[in-house]
Amino acid sequence: MADIQGSYDDLFTAVPSALAQLLDGGDVGGAVAVFVDGQPVVDVWGGFADAGRTVPWERDTLVGVYSVTKTMTALCALVLVDRGELDLDAPVARYWPEFAAAGKERVLVRHLLSHTAGLPDWDGPVEEAYDWAAATARLVAARPQWEPGTAAGYHSLTQGFLVGEVVWRVSGRSVGEFFAEEIAGPLGADFHIGLAPEHDHRVALSVPPPGHDEEYTASAPARTAPSAGTAFRVRDGNSVAWRRAQIPAAGGFGNARSVALVQSVMACGGTLDGVRLLSPAGCERAWVEQFSGEDRVLGMPVRWGLGYGLFGSTVGWGGWGGSLLMIEPEARMVVAYVTNQMREPAEDTRGMELVMSAYDGLKGLRA
Repeated sequence: MADIQGSYDDLFTAVPSALAQLLDGGDVGGAVAVFVDGQPVVDVWGGFADAGRTVPWERDTLVGVYSVTKTMTALCALVLVDRGELDLDAPVARYWPEFAAAGKERVLVRHLLSHTAGLPDWDGPVEEAYDWAAATARLVAARPQWEPGTAAGYHSLTQGFLVGEVVWRVSGRSVGEFFAEEIAGPLGADFHIGLAPEHDHRVALSVPPPGHDEEYTASAPARTAPSAGTAFRVRDGNSVAWRRAQIPAAGGFGNARSVALVQSVMACGGTLDGVRLLSPAGCERAWVEQFSGEDRVLGMPVRWGLGYGLFGSTVGWGGWGGSLLMIEPEARMVVAYVTNQMREPAEDTRGMELVMSAYDGLKGLRA
């Protein structure tokens, strides 16, 4: 059986066992963290940080979590909303006047967070995503594909630039700076939106699914919107340019511990270890349904809150390749899984298997 490092409560032994099974089944490396009431009950990792399986996955290994980053960016906006500095019902153009161009004067801030703004596609070259001014100028020029607020279509890359620009206009700081100074710093969380060079040696590069190489691209299973936009490859996500850029919808780097730590704020009513980031009402605001129905890009039924997907009593989101965040507000539990081993989305059940193993421990904790 794979060697699993870290620590865990005896009630949660199913979680490290499940991770070991994934590694035994061929995964290169990964980590899982489970926090309850803001405290870690599982913090484990195993496998390797490189495709050649020569560099062990360590306690402080970082990995790109792709769209799990959206929940971090949403948290920045939710903090500003809770402080009264950002109005969810205001037109985006109140804060970003140029944005009103091309029929976007009726796009509200809440539309950005709920994937209902009508701007799902990134049509520029990959390299332009590394240039904040160019990326936001492209979105200023874009025309909505539907009446904002009337439909949802997953804004896989564009959401981060849209929300991030609003954060910058309101706070005077880039989303990466705001997150570092207002969230990660106070919590002591090792998560980064825009990774500095001194952390490069800790990064586990993404490993494409079996049978694919670094040309493997992100794609939605189905869509009814006119254009899928630019395809991003594993090669792009593994590049230095990707790490350095602030790509707030998909460019975050962290580990399971840091994802679970940050999002425990949402599970614990906005305060964690004496650090208050949000009011209880500010947390609950994120869970209010903004849209329910068929997502035009994902081609499946979804329920969107503000920056989070809604799944029954749980909230959260996953990232390209397999990383997953799940929050159970009632139990004040967070489960985070990160991995460098990508799998085809339609075949990937790893995150949910780990979530279910965490529920086994929660039952014991409640007994």
